[in-house]
Amino acid sequence: MERKVNQKAWFLVLPVVVIVCFSALIPLMTVVNYSVQDTFGSNEFFWSGLVWFEDILNSSRFQDALWRQFLFSGLILLIEVPLGVIVALSMPRRGIGVSVCLVLMALPLLIPWNVVGTIWQIFARVDIGLLGWTVNSLGLEYNYTTDPLSAWVTVVLMDVWHWTSLVVLLAYAGLRSIPEAYYQAARIDGASRWAVFRHIQLPKIRRVLVIAILLRFMDSFMIYTEPFVVTGGGPGSATSFLSVDLVKMAIGQFDLGRAAAMSIIYFLIILALSWVFYTVMTAKRREEMEMNL
Repeated sequence: MERKVNQKAWFLVLPVVVIVCFSALIPLMTVVNYSVQDTFGSNEFFWSGLVWFEDILNSSRFQDALWRQFLFSGLILLIEVPLGVIVALSMPRRGIGVSVCLVLMALPLLIPWNVVGTIWQIFARVDIGLLGWTVNSLGLEYNYTTDPLSAWVTVVLMDVWHWTSLVVLLAYAGLRSIPEAYYQAARIDGASRWAVFRHIQLPKIRRVLVIAILLRFMDSFMIYTEPFVVTGGGPGSATSFLSVDLVKMAIGQFDLGRAAAMSIIYFLIILALSWVFYTVMTAKRREEMEMNL
């Protein structure tokens, strides 16, 4: 007897699909429309083809912003992922200390992005900021408003302070999911602390780390509010990442055609890199699972 499948549940999903189409697809189509048209004003548009895309891809301004974006995301991943794992390994596994540590780790994640930027803008000032005053009192030249290196250090430190907690929480959840029997077997075999981490903990939390790396990469590649509040993209264009440069082009210069083309290229870059990164990581994970079998 053939079993009947109830399809009525799709009616519950339909409102979500409609909302997603309205809030995502319609704005995307508007951006696509602007990217292939030009205007002389008076709300009159005419077809321009792929001129804006060619202009953006050949622009040194876009290439410099893309290079700065890759450099920033690379630094963030190199710092936050190892630091998050180290902190997660150092956290207690039982007792009241677990709750205290989890609350402390979650606090930076609860602060809005513009507030984080404001905090670090004041914190890093050379006249009244604790960080700026301390660094200069040690005899080091530090001023994020005039020195590009200082601006980069400030933006990177700010992101590390704000988002390392996410890696910590994910890594800690992965560590807590490891059965105690693995540690008991390691103690019986006399395994060192490094051996336990390399052969037990790291393989078990690798899938969680993949998620953490993907989240941090996508978020760092789209960062806007924090560096804009702190440095405004300066000094000069030292911290003008892709998102900052895009907003300047769209709102500051009101160059809608170029800004629309740049936003589509920006979106495709993030989509392609995330897909490649996830495919590579999952393929490696699949190979390891097949080898274990």
